[in-house]
Amino acid sequence: MQADRRRINAPAGGTAAPVFTFTGNEDLLQRPTRTRKADEHRKIFLRTKVVPSASGSAYYEIPPAKSTSSNGNLVPAASNLKITCTVHGPRPLPRNAAFSPNLLLSTHVKFAPFATRQRRGYIRDASERDLGVHLETALRGVIIGERWPKSGCEVVITVLEGEEDGWWGDQQQGSEKSGGWGMMSVLAGCITVASAALIDAGIDCVDMVSGGTAALVRNPESKTEEVVLDPSPPEHEIKAACVVAYLQSRDEITEMWMKGEVGEGTEFLTDQAVKSAMMTRTVLVEAVKEGLEVEGAVESFNGAPKAAKGKGKDVDMTD
Repeated sequence: MQADRRRINAPAGGTAAPVFTFTGNEDLLQRPTRTRKADEHRKIFLRTKVVPSASGSAYYEIPPAKSTSSNGNLVPAASNLKITCTVHGPRPLPRNAAFSPNLLLSTHVKFAPFATRQRRGYIRDASERDLGVHLETALRGVIIGERWPKSGCEVVITVLEGEEDGWWGDQQQGSEKSGGWGMMSVLAGCITVASAALIDAGIDCVDMVSGGTAALVRNPESKTEEVVLDPSPPEHEIKAACVVAYLQSRDEITEMWMKGEVGEGTEFLTDQAVKSAMMTRTVLVEAVKEGLEVEGAVESFNGAPKAAKGKGKDVDMTD
């Protein structure tokens, strides 16, 4: 059998990926502590127009706090939250599709295989489908669908790096407790970045929707409980969490997801999640303004004429 010279052949023997274990000083196994105030949000980086081929796109990132470093350890104590969103449409539906008086919205949320410590598959699992359903519910109450009859729009979310469900040191000590708390922050980020991408695509919306999260945490030292904004699971022992999609101008909640044992503090936890969403909205507004300024600068550089606001004229179609 003749060898294929156009490709690099694999080694003859089997190979195995290296496995790294923690063999350093046990003092490095210290859970990161929260240095932010209970009502303080982490810094957010948000930018639009990152994918030129899409109708609209945005990139969302939350870096970990500086205090969550591993004190010289190679393994970071906490992960970043990096999400990209692309919007394709509105575009006409196929001719054989049934008539729809409103815009047909479809959402697709997928984790990259390298997004979490446990490698993700290439096929969407149940958690990713659940995130897509929550995101579709949050956006459906924002888009003015009757302005796009018999049209479809697809929102594609790719999570490049997801929030961890807990501290990695718990796994090393054999006491890992995975409650899926990282999915709450991921959903809040998906709502915010999808809103920015929809506005970048020029789709009519009633308002900009922003996502916020709050959690009821327990202090293991003082044995007390408090509600914090924008929780990082490696830093807390979370008992309950709430995520909301909030419209500030209308004072409406289009989506809410609550999990855990809240008790009688349900209303207070929801109000704190709304407060977190209002903080996120400030970043969303600045990112949208910056994207519009960049678009206007590019149009003026290319010599494209700008239409005067409020002075549009009807165009007569002639043969």
